[in-house]
Amino acid sequence: MHDEATHAILGRALLAFALALIGGGVSASIKLSHQRLCVLISFAAGTLLGVTVAAILPESATAMPWWELAIAFGTGYAAFALLTKYVFHVCPACAASHFDEATTHRFSEIASGLIIALAIHSTLDGLALAAGHESHDHGAHLDLSLLLAICVHKVPEGLALGALLLGAGFSKLRAMCWVAAVESTTVLGGILGVLFLDKVPPVWVAAVLAHVGGGFLFLAGHAIFGELMKHDRKSVLLSFGTGLLLLVSLNLLFH
Repeated sequence: MHDEATHAILGRALLAFALALIGGGVSASIKLSHQRLCVLISFAAGTLLGVTVAAILPESATAMPWWELAIAFGTGYAAFALLTKYVFHVCPACAASHFDEATTHRFSEIASGLIIALAIHSTLDGLALAAGHESHDHGAHLDLSLLLAICVHKVPEGLALGALLLGAGFSKLRAMCWVAAVESTTVLGGILGVLFLDKVPPVWVAAVLAHVGGGFLFLAGHAIFGELMKHDRKSVLLSFGTGLLLLVSLNLLFH
């Protein structure tokens, strides 16, 4: 991979990492109401669904037959679903409405599961950024859409993780260190993409994107249904629809 592409991918991964840190820093500095966090979560869920249906799905479909596409999407969805069911919620922001006070206070019992699940999720975020840039020649809209969706998602992710850690009794400094440690796997995913994605056939890059798209589909659904069950549906749907419309419009504009 050329130095320019390497720098671009690592720059994207570092930006996503920095935004998660900013989210964690905000949660450590001010107490953000869940109503406001709900708006951010719903908007981010809309962007994840938007980039999946408007960019990842059509882009991957041009590089592989439908049955391979279905397998790749299915494995991405199933991986996140199984992690959430048997390890821990794969994204603290997407599952924010599932955390109650009792869950927060017994954080020490579930910390390892959260760290494993979120580390896998963040690594795939970084890998998606690399795959999106690697597919740049097939459409700049995919690269830009993935960058926007992941970056928008990282802010509430950092906010939710920071709030969970603080609610569990962590000091602000310790909470920020944990947010940084877990979210740094986003950069790890970008590095893995730099090392391996340019050495594989284009169909494998498309398969990685489709796999990530399946994971995004799970995250979007998990987030939006969780928020709809516990919060004002009009606000949730408006925020979700805005994020979805933004990403679809972006892809139509730059396609």
